[in-house]
Amino acid sequence: KLLDVENSLRGVLRGFGLKVGRTTERSFAARIEELVAGHAALASIAKALLAVHAVLLREFKCLNKQVVQLARAQPQARLLMTTPSVGPIVALTYACAIDDPARFNSSKAAGAHFGLTPKKYQSGQTDYTGRITKIGDASVREALYQAAHVMLTKPVKNCTELKSWAMRIARRAGLRKAKVALARKLAVVLHRMLADTKPFNPNAKALAA
Repeated sequence: KLLDVENSLRGVLRGFGLKVGRTTERSFAARIEELVAGHAALASIAKALLAVHAVLLREFKCLNKQVVQLARAQPQARLLMTTPSVGPIVALTYACAIDDPARFNSSKAAGAHFGLTPKKYQSGQTDYTGRITKIGDASVREALYQAAHVMLTKPVKNCTELKSWAMRIARRAGLRKAKVALARKLAVVLHRMLADTKPFNPNAKALAA
């Protein structure tokens, strides 16, 4: 809803030829006020929406703080957050979905469990590999994909092995497929961490394998 209000403001101003451009959490309101200065009608609309925006931003920060506290209080989530690009929401989502790591005979099964492995069709001389199955918990799949997106598109430290592996796939098959592959790899790595109760080790090639 916070983003909805921001996009609504951007859309209204764009209709009058006023472009907000890139802003930060702190500069957004000031930028809107700067653009509507001298436009009485726009100023009244902006004032109302900015008041709503301020309330939503305050409540969002409050909820975010609670999520962070919850993740830090949960041993499994705290362990998973040692992984680059894995924050409180991704850690809590994955930890709750896995529950007991011993449920899986192999860490490799985690990728398939959350629908991140490609479909296979084999019949006679036909051997077809399709898109991912998308079975299992969609929220976990989305969380892992977001973590993969951050790792590939942001300057994240201590993930050279994983990022290099995914970028080789990106050059060969495209960035989107690389993100899916990295999400599947993260599912395996995170399960291994939970099973061994050990934090992420950027130098351990066995974890990335």
